[in-house]
Amino acid sequence: MHRREFIAAGATVAGALSVARGGVFRADVPDHNWDHYDFGPGPRVRNRLNQGPFGIDQDEGWFTIATTTPSERHVRNFGTGLVGYAWEESGPSVAARQGKETLEQHIEKMVNLPYVDVLYIRCDWRDVQSRPGRLDLSPIWKLAFDAAKAHNLQVAFRVELSSTVHQPKQVSMPDFLRGEVPLINIGRTSKEQKVDFDFYEPQYDHPKFQKAFRELTELLAAEFDNNPLMEFIDLMMYGFWGEGHTNDFPAPFRDYLTAERTFVEMTDLQLECFKTTPIAVNMQPDISRVGNRAVQDIVVRAGGWLRSDSIIMEEPIQIEELGNRPPWLATILEDGANRHYRLAGEATADEDETGYGERYREVAGLHALDLGANYFALWTEADNIKRYYEKHPRSLEMMQSRMGYRVRPSWIWQRKRFDPAELILGIANDGVAGVPGILGVYVETPDGKIKIGGNLDAGQPYAGKVRQASFVLPRGWVGGELRLRTEIDVKGVPYPIRWACQEALTSDGALPVRLFQNDDPRFRKGV
Repeated sequence: MHRREFIAAGATVAGALSVARGGVFRADVPDHNWDHYDFGPGPRVRNRLNQGPFGIDQDEGWFTIATTTPSERHVRNFGTGLVGYAWEESGPSVAARQGKETLEQHIEKMVNLPYVDVLYIRCDWRDVQSRPGRLDLSPIWKLAFDAAKAHNLQVAFRVELSSTVHQPKQVSMPDFLRGEVPLINIGRTSKEQKVDFDFYEPQYDHPKFQKAFRELTELLAAEFDNNPLMEFIDLMMYGFWGEGHTNDFPAPFRDYLTAERTFVEMTDLQLECFKTTPIAVNMQPDISRVGNRAVQDIVVRAGGWLRSDSIIMEEPIQIEELGNRPPWLATILEDGANRHYRLAGEATADEDETGYGERYREVAGLHALDLGANYFALWTEADNIKRYYEKHPRSLEMMQSRMGYRVRPSWIWQRKRFDPAELILGIANDGVAGVPGILGVYVETPDGKIKIGGNLDAGQPYAGKVRQASFVLPRGWVGGELRLRTEIDVKGVPYPIRWACQEALTSDGALPVRLFQNDDPRFRKGV
């Protein structure tokens, strides 16, 4: 999208105040560098592990009993992955839209791509609700959730409050609100949208819109917030495709303060209702002057994740924000150029605007790694995706081996300390992102009778770093086999994960190690 040239449109309302959450006065959040910016301490860590330093004055003897090496394989874990689209704002795959394949066939092709981890649905409000008081989900929802369950995948979604796709025939708002909520004509003159009709936006601050939006949010949360198949949801935001903008069209608000107050309140509602599912905020700059910076600041401080809908043709400020986010936050990236994965001679002019030609998708995937991405969007065209990566496998292979967080116990030390055996792990992260939550690590006996462990600090280990942690075993332990297991806690929900190491793991992703007896002569004195 060509949103970039509009970034400077309009000046920030200087000195004005609006009442936001908790009685705090707010009027926009000024642009700032995200590196070293104080977003707060991050998620609270309970049962915190001792993370050092582990000096030699505490040692009565130690030995490196095991090490691990990085895996280059695809490792499927919560909080990272490649995203296949079951539905985007225009619908399913082109073949399904044209009646050349069924929705079932479209979904089956997508889940059979061995590198897809998450199925994504992006649809209009009218596609999830057609009458007050209940959800009326379009068929794609059941198909996607059933396929995800059958193939051990997860699901994510965005419900759009506005879209350009079906205008002027209909807006994203369901029909039962037509006549109840005014539609505001925002015009047709645009450098981005070259059409011969006017676009309309709902009056977001209208009481009946807000009442219906609250009901929608509560219904979605009741249906999906505790669903174990959920990976994340996109924050329902202002404007086209829910991205927080209406290109260079004017926003349908009487002033900036009304817009900011409206979307701050809608953001608070979603954060309140979705207690366990991560919420991702779009990092679109506030070209429509509706309070995006305030919304983004609120979501980040609440531990929400970040999203961007383009990578190459993106503003410098958004790249800075995504690349310097707090390390405990995930980033979800997509890029809409050449979303059909056309090869040489197939791409249309607007899909080859950068001059990369058919290599664009490869370049976009590699740049996602530059930003420490946790997720990268593959869009809807499963056949084309498969064909493309068979010809251009490099970015796919690099994303599979580096994207997101990839943790393993790189060093495993045993030391004697006041009689009990103690394990110290040096946990490495070979990925490009910090852990998007809190990493829990546990030492267990195979029979489960002994289980000790706890949590690292939020985001640890950071990308490319090592974090140490100590585990003091019960007094009198005389050696034998143990299992090192790990999980990630996001918003209070633990998700078991697999170590991303080359060495053999158990079926549930744990690493077996064998402890030495304390009288083993290989122990070195820490002097």
